[in-house]
Amino acid sequence: MRIKSWIALTRVSIMDFMQFRLSAFVMLIGNIIYLIVIYNLWKAIYASVDNATINGMSFNDTMIYLVLASAQFTFMEAYLVWMMSRSIQSGKIVLDLLKPVPYSQYLLFGLEGGNICAFVVTFIPTFIIVEIITKGYIHLGINILFYLVAATLGMLINFAIDFFVGTICLYTQSTWGINIMKEVVVLFLSGATVPLTFFPETLRKIVMFFPFHAIYNTPLTFLTKGPELSLAESFIMVGEQAAWVIVLILIGKIFWKLSERVITVNGG
Repeated sequence: MRIKSWIALTRVSIMDFMQFRLSAFVMLIGNIIYLIVIYNLWKAIYASVDNATINGMSFNDTMIYLVLASAQFTFMEAYLVWMMSRSIQSGKIVLDLLKPVPYSQYLLFGLEGGNICAFVVTFIPTFIIVEIITKGYIHLGINILFYLVAATLGMLINFAIDFFVGTICLYTQSTWGINIMKEVVVLFLSGATVPLTFFPETLRKIVMFFPFHAIYNTPLTFLTKGPELSLAESFIMVGEQAAWVIVLILIGKIFWKLSERVITVNGG
């Protein structure tokens, strides 16, 4: 019964995505503008140093990584915190809680269809274009399967973090400031905006103790360094992601359970 509900929510999410094709087009244009900006930024950075590589990455390596990270962002980021905030402020959350599936699952599978569509519409074409332009830079082997698993686990980690932050809205009625701070921290420490290779060694070691790197850096490592990873290393990486998924979901569930009692609608 619950599986049927999950499938129904995913189907509705896909239909919603297809209805708002303009928004997907605007997102695509935004990504192109972003890539033009970072291309010129990193070109200037590499032009200012004598070496052709920085921390083991050439200009082409860096650009390929950032192009793939930008494409991954389109299906990784679902703006869950804003959705929860609006639902809590409007009182719609009361209706959501009456649905036959737990609230967290309702949100997860309600967004899943859009994520799948964004992956198909944006990431796959970007991946193919990168592979053609670079003449096979990305190794096509078992690393692609590991990437798909890692990207799925990364989405779940990102969802769990967003759900925790969104729950805070039950206390504050607005998470605008907290969410902006969360976005900056996650995108920076996950390697979405700057490859973690460029971090100072001490900071990089500290970052690896937090779940953020598992959202972007881990999946992208399977694409950019696939042949360099042994099977054992690959399983360890996705195993670490799976552990973070379990820990963060449990924390989110406990926090939500403790916070449900403070739900108010227009002060009542």
